[in-house]
Amino acid sequence: MNLLTRYILNGITATTVHFAILTFNVEVVHFKLVGNANLVAALIASTVAFFGNRHFVFKKSEKPIFAQAAKFGGLYLAMATFHGFGLFIWSDIFQLGYRNGFVLVTALQIIIGYFGNKFLVFKL
Repeated sequence: MNLLTRYILNGITATTVHFAILTFNVEVVHFKLVGNANLVAALIASTVAFFGNRHFVFKKSEKPIFAQAAKFGGLYLAMATFHGFGLFIWSDIFQLGYRNGFVLVTALQIIIGYFGNKFLVFKL
């Protein structure tokens, strides 16, 4: 299985976790702001993504886990902020459905994440 296929599979897993937690936060916990609900979901999904990237996607990378985790954390903090802010604007400011906003912002995040992981975090 090639690198891109593994990245997509890992991304599907992390995105599923992200969306499930976002939906739970909005529909069950009743967060007042979707942006906040999304930020919590993004942080949890980022942890899932890190371990998937380290052990499944970029498994040839043998850098120390703490160095990779720090770089990954920085990249994903920026991406979570982007995702949270994007969904906040889409849903809380423009009052558009959070599901469509999630898809749009996530598509942009996938592109940023792939190149950031490949050339910054795991450096293959």
